Amino acid sequence: MRYLPLTDADRRAMLDVIGAQSVEELFRDVPEGARLKVPLDLPGAMGEIDIDRALRQLAEKNLSAAAVPSFLGAGAYRHYVPAAADYLVQRGEFLTSYTPYQPEIAQGTLQSLFEFQTQVALITDMDVANASVYDGATAAAEAVMMANRVTRRRKAILAGDLHPQYRETVETYGRFNGFETVARPPRADREDDLASLVDATTSCVVVQNPGFFGSLRDWSGVAEACHRAGALLVIVVGEIVSLGLVKPPGAMGADIVAAEGQSLGNALEFGGPYLGLFATREKFLRQMPGRLAGQTIDAEGRRGFVLTLSAREQHIRREKATSNICTNSGLCALAFSIHLALLGEAGFTRLAELNHARAVAAAERFSAIPGVALLTEHFFNEFTLRLPQPAAPVVESLAGKRVLAGVPASRLLPGADFADLLLVAATELTTDADIDALDAALREVLR
Repeated sequence: MRYLPLTDADRRAMLDVIGAQSVEELFRDVPEGARLKVPLDLPGAMGEIDIDRALRQLAEKNLSAAAVPSFLGAGAYRHYVPAAADYLVQRGEFLTSYTPYQPEIAQGTLQSLFEFQTQVALITDMDVANASVYDGATAAAEAVMMANRVTRRRKAILAGDLHPQYRETVETYGRFNGFETVARPPRADREDDLASLVDATTSCVVVQNPGFFGSLRDWSGVAEACHRAGALLVIVVGEIVSLGLVKPPGAMGADIVAAEGQSLGNALEFGGPYLGLFATREKFLRQMPGRLAGQTIDAEGRRGFVLTLSAREQHIRREKATSNICTNSGLCALAFSIHLALLGEAGFTRLAELNHARAVAAAERFSAIPGVALLTEHFFNEFTLRLPQPAAPVVESLAGKRVLAGVPASRLLPGADFADLLLVAATELTTDADIDALDAALREVLR
């Protein structure tokens, strides 16, 4: 009972205070089908030494992307994180700080958020950016809800090349917030004619660049179609490093940009935590979710920083809030900002060039393997290969040879149409030896 100090009498007293008959009654809002009927199959109590040993054994089952040739991507990318970024985010004043409600004691945190917002606005070519949200997928969903508020419409068109997890997140938001989503079927070998789908009932069109299958596209034409119909264009960026080289969303006419910032300053970490980037036009500022750090002048004329916009439900009445996301992934945002500051404008462009060059080299090698076809004509650092057999077992076989070949499209898009498709990503960390290893292993497995 060391960690469960309450007695049955204590629990009974608490239930009496809130008017509940039993602990089970507290879970009545959870559907019966979602409740466990039996306890989880977990081991019993263990001593600290045994727990440490068991967890180490579990960890050893993982094949780290840093330990072997890795071509994993599909929304999470392995980039080099400068040692300075790791060191700085672990300083106590950043690592232990909380939400900057009191500007007089949170100037450092507020200034870092202000600089972060400036960086995001610059690389996306947008007017204003917020202090980040959870991740790219929730940023996309928040972008759709913002577009609904701006246009007073409730139908979003989702491009087929939108990341499946982003699409599912938007659809989940739509189901519980009462807006319609029209998702185009995903296709790796053709582009959607989205402009023809926009009408007077459309609140926004959500596209991605580079797309899920790696394709680059200029969305200016769709932006024009949206604006003619009074709708907004939301551009999702899953690989933020691409903006060092690719035409930014703002230059394509985007009204809202939702992006994943993991690639800068944040390691893969087996899937998180990451951070969602969010930028928009100044005229839509009041409808932007999350928080906004701003610059001001104090009573003595000195520069200072404050929370200029905090339209979240923890700050104002719930019905007036633009979002119920109550964190900005602050430490991840700081790591992003430090990494980008260390790179500078020229370094950011050089990093993007290295990524593209590595991907081109990889694509040329792998597409020369008999039976393998390159489906992505224009890409940044990720492309799609069609294999002569299902990709998932090929990837499993190559993992057994200590090569992480990429992500089978069927992992995120179940179905026969995607069974033979393999998403391959290369970054500045991809070496010639890595490409040689996958080339040789893939030839052997497909023989």
